[in-house]
Amino acid sequence: MSTHTIREILQNEVAIDSTVAVNGWLRSVRHSKGGFSFLAIHDGSSFGHLQAVADGSLSNYADIQSLTTGAAVRIIGTLVESQGRGQDRELQATDVQIVGRVAEPDQYPIAKKRHTFEYLRTVAHLRPRTNTFGAIARLRHATSIAIHEYFHSREFVWISTPIITASDCEGAGDLFRVSTLETANRDQIDYTDDFFGQETFLTVSGQLNVESFCLALSRVYTFGPTFRAENSNTSRHLAEFWMVEPEIAFASLKENADLAEDFLKCVFTSIIKAVPEDIDFFQQRIDKQVGARIQQVIERPFVRIDYTDAIAELQKATKEFEFPVEWGLDLQSEHERYLTEIADAPVIVTNYPAGIKAFYMRLNDDEKTVAAMDVLVPGVGEIIGGSQREERLDVLDARMNDEMRDELWWYRELRKYGTVPHAGFGVGFERLVLYLSGMENIRDIAPFPRVPKNASF
Repeated sequence: MSTHTIREILQNEVAIDSTVAVNGWLRSVRHSKGGFSFLAIHDGSSFGHLQAVADGSLSNYADIQSLTTGAAVRIIGTLVESQGRGQDRELQATDVQIVGRVAEPDQYPIAKKRHTFEYLRTVAHLRPRTNTFGAIARLRHATSIAIHEYFHSREFVWISTPIITASDCEGAGDLFRVSTLETANRDQIDYTDDFFGQETFLTVSGQLNVESFCLALSRVYTFGPTFRAENSNTSRHLAEFWMVEPEIAFASLKENADLAEDFLKCVFTSIIKAVPEDIDFFQQRIDKQVGARIQQVIERPFVRIDYTDAIAELQKATKEFEFPVEWGLDLQSEHERYLTEIADAPVIVTNYPAGIKAFYMRLNDDEKTVAAMDVLVPGVGEIIGGSQREERLDVLDARMNDEMRDELWWYRELRKYGTVPHAGFGVGFERLVLYLSGMENIRDIAPFPRVPKNASF
């Protein structure tokens, strides 16, 4: 007798009439007057559950009748064909072992009924047991695997960049400080006495660090946690999230855009093959447009448009926007969504004004714009941001202040010793999963969301 996962059984990897054992938790329990109990057992290996039928002849049938939703069990029995609706096989139980009961079933926080996502955030330690959050966990896993396999198959090298850093890559200043010193007044801290001997933070991006490996190994990427101390209580912001950041040497903005388009198409294709049941669930229960949006990304060529031309398109729109449309201002989500609507496809906007982009982005010949890009997808807007990096030391220096030049001396030296054109982009992992699932709040995508005033679980 072998122990099998529910996935193996539901995908017909176990022969009918086999004696098997399964471990899991009860999604539902139904006791009939004819002396039978129907136990829906779920182990997280797939979206579906397996029905086990226990009859009154079992020695512990009285205990089985006392089981409730959420109880942990081990069931041994014979796999048989089923005439039941929505299933073609079930388990005829010969032994039902009760591993863990639910204390106070009437108070069980996730009893079998529909719960709002707002409520489930208050019992985040139990929400993985629901259909939605089990599906999200499997989708996250499938997306992670697809990302690593994509880069591995193209000879990228994964680089683990530091979580603790002395530099602010984005220049935004929204950083979590890391210190072993105890003081309430930052101005009184002598950082030479601190653990690292200088002021340090949790990283906002691995990009600057990974560039050093890019300029030695040619094709690299990071995939790890990043942090922003933004006091943003929105449905699209987390204080702790994961970023995927590839970097390619001997490359321009065009090669970077080509990589971003290929990345999304290939990863999305892998995911719908890996977890079709979960994607179907999101399509049916969360957002009926999920499948169409995924296919649109996979099938449609991405439209490429210069920022200046995008502004012109927006200015002639008959639609009224909440935020102003003006050359020199960044595009807002409503603008980005409109551009994908009129293109009826994903859109890559390139060559943004230098004044609204980071110092490391390559200055174009017009000296007004930089070789930056944003990849916009239907229904959401920006999902990827990237640029060609500034490889010319004199131009880089001109865009950095004295403090930055001192702090990032090593970054400058990359431009002194064998500099080459190179480019890269970043994609927020949780935002990618958010798009694939159709969920509305990014706090429901992170297993343990870190947001203002909440770090308890």
